[in-house]
Amino acid sequence: MVEATLYQSNSGGSSGVLVNISAFIQIANPLPSTRSQKITCSHAGWQHPQPDNDTAAQASLLGSRLVQVYAQLGCLEEALLAFGRLHCVHNIACNAILRAYVDSAHFSQAIHFFNHLVFKLGFIPDNYTCPLILKACSELCALEEGRKTHDLIRSAEVHYYFKPNVYTKCALIDMFAKCGSLGEARMVFDDMPQKERDLASWTAMICGTIHQGHGQEALCLFNTMRLEGTGPDSVVMAAILPACGRLGARQEGMALQGCALKSGFHCDLFVSNAVMDMYCKFRDTHQAYSVFCRMPCKDVVSWSTLIAGYSQNCEYKRSLELYVEMINLGVKPSATIVASILPTLGKLNLSEQGKVMHGFILKQGFDSDVVVSCALMEMYSSCGLAGELEVLLSLWSDWDIMIWNSAIAGHAACENFDLALSVFRKIWKSKCKPNSITLVSILPICTKMGALKQGMEVHCHAIRSSLIRAVSVSNSLIDMYCKCGYLGRGLKVFDHMMEKDIVSYNTIISAYGFHGYGKQALVLFDEMKSLAIKPSKATFVGLLSACSHAGLVDEGRSLYISMIDSYGILPNMEHYSCMVDLLGRAGRICDACNFIRTMPEEPDGNVLGCLLAACRVHNMVEPAYLLAKEILQYKLEDSGYHILLSNMYASTKKWEDASRVRVLIKEKGLRKKPGKSWIQIGNCTHIFDARHTTHSEFNKIQVFLETLMSEMKEPCVVDPCFSLPSL
Repeated sequence: MVEATLYQSNSGGSSGVLVNISAFIQIANPLPSTRSQKITCSHAGWQHPQPDNDTAAQASLLGSRLVQVYAQLGCLEEALLAFGRLHCVHNIACNAILRAYVDSAHFSQAIHFFNHLVFKLGFIPDNYTCPLILKACSELCALEEGRKTHDLIRSAEVHYYFKPNVYTKCALIDMFAKCGSLGEARMVFDDMPQKERDLASWTAMICGTIHQGHGQEALCLFNTMRLEGTGPDSVVMAAILPACGRLGARQEGMALQGCALKSGFHCDLFVSNAVMDMYCKFRDTHQAYSVFCRMPCKDVVSWSTLIAGYSQNCEYKRSLELYVEMINLGVKPSATIVASILPTLGKLNLSEQGKVMHGFILKQGFDSDVVVSCALMEMYSSCGLAGELEVLLSLWSDWDIMIWNSAIAGHAACENFDLALSVFRKIWKSKCKPNSITLVSILPICTKMGALKQGMEVHCHAIRSSLIRAVSVSNSLIDMYCKCGYLGRGLKVFDHMMEKDIVSYNTIISAYGFHGYGKQALVLFDEMKSLAIKPSKATFVGLLSACSHAGLVDEGRSLYISMIDSYGILPNMEHYSCMVDLLGRAGRICDACNFIRTMPEEPDGNVLGCLLAACRVHNMVEPAYLLAKEILQYKLEDSGYHILLSNMYASTKKWEDASRVRVLIKEKGLRKKPGKSWIQIGNCTHIFDARHTTHSEFNKIQVFLETLMSEMKEPCVVDPCFSLPSL
């Protein structure tokens, strides 16, 4: 065997010491690849001599091994230099550099290097290369690059007899799923022979399906996996349990929890956290807390899951208590926990504690975390601190799209709708591209402002950016057009949707009802049934409301009965309110009263308020007086029912009772929300609040109004040319 050598330069420069490269590689290979402990050849002054023709093949192999050593030691620059001196490209060297790029999260460089190898050097990937480059594609959601790699694999199968192994196929499934192409992932999975489908391939397919939000399909895959004889591991269990929570599939979730217990995963930390997360999504925080208490050991994720679960279920005080308990036990909060507790502080209006938490975030360096920054904005907006929100926004120079979206949501929460629209316009001038969440956030603001022009601009952006394909965006557009009075345009968006969900149908049904087209709402419901789309509670709220506005009493009653008997949907207070409104609008006050008496639970203020409004419309005062005591005992935030009752007393000259209700309104601190109006001049929207004098041009407007009023009071003299002759 010919000995391949390297030369080490002396400090003098010219002479050197002969070293066996094979020996060097054997010494270097066991070294850990941590930067602090590495020994690099460049630091020792190694030089690479040019091999003669007889030793080219062996030198190429050894040179590739040298590249591998450099890469394993984390010396990427040296590895690339050594790679550049190779006379023959070897897969060992290529894979080593690709792995170094991927392991150091330099995914773009990995893809660029891979393309250089394939298209410039004629490199043929193997089963070590493919998983590496596919991982880089999945991390960057680079679907087109992933497809190119898939094409290369298929080409290599045909021309070079390359046979992708299970690792390559799993990497393909994972890449396609994470890049949003679940259909292509399923094609790769289905093409695998059943004997090749091991736990890794099932895990990739199930986790990818869950990642794309298809929980029901993931459950079906999980059941098929077990039927084919492959048992789950803790990774699959930790993924599938929260999916059951998102689906609301409590029975299946509890069965899976039992499966985890039988499989011995009950002590696994990841599975326990997943079970807790599942119960939080079921809105059963009591059971989640029981799981938490039984855990033999807890990590930061355990605390974070339960704190976030309490917050998401509006148990803000309990969330805060658990956070304090965690701090007292000496557990240091992570960025995830901070992001979970900030909305809680906002909902409890604890602005001072929120500011203290902001200081902690700055001290710990969590302000660079996008999720924490978004939670911070949510906290300030929930507390109504628009000034602090503006200061916070001004501190960021490099905005992520999540921060832009949070800024829009924050301004909307503070009812600074014009600022929210301004933020939306700035996004298009920045390097960020709006996503579907951006459009879904801005469209309700256009709806509340009645800003049809801005809503149409958003529609144009959605078409140009292809975000119109997102079902949530189309649903928001339908809602915006219909609530702005343009039902026809909303229907056009609905008709052009490639895919519709239950929200799409519910939105159109509600719009039909709002515009008085009750029969059309019923026709659309029949279409839903023909397509086997299962209605939700919101569907029946929209249908009952549509029947109420159109006076379709019998149809409304039939729908209410079918909701319970045919679909097994138990009515809530919203459905009861719709039924009382349906009967009340038709003047059937006695039937409405009987309906309230037969309700399985006590009516709330909204149900009684609907009956009160019907009594007022049909001038039936006596039933209204009987309702008065029950209406007044509810702590309703809406002062409308109280004012309605006061006006009814006044209309029958019961002044003492009317005065008593007015006093009660003051004692409860109820205030009628002031009206707003908007006008659009060019691209600028001007907002006016009733009795407010805060508009920048208020004085000019006031002077002009006084001029108009004085002119209106002057006697009008009609020019005889434009007057009609006396008949």
